[in-house]
Amino acid sequence: MHYIYSLKCKDGYYVGCTDNITGRVDRHQKGNIPATADRLPVILEFYFAVEDKYKAFKFEKYLKSGSGRAFINKHFAKM
Repeated sequence: MHYIYSLKCKDGYYVGCTDNITGRVDRHQKGNIPATADRLPVILEFYFAVEDKYKAFKFEKYLKSGSGRAFINKHFAKM
């Protein structure tokens, strides 16, 4: 499985993709991922599991776009 995930960071959100969600989130939380190391703490907000690696990366790219951000805000923003 491949996982597309969103982390809540101290200054916003981070979207990524991995084949090991628990290991990847753990590395983010320990500051081992350069993209989020200076944005700690990070909390896993949501993830999607997809079998096809290429579909996972395509969905990650979409979530990082303007319309993808709008999708996240509409469907996953806290009320």
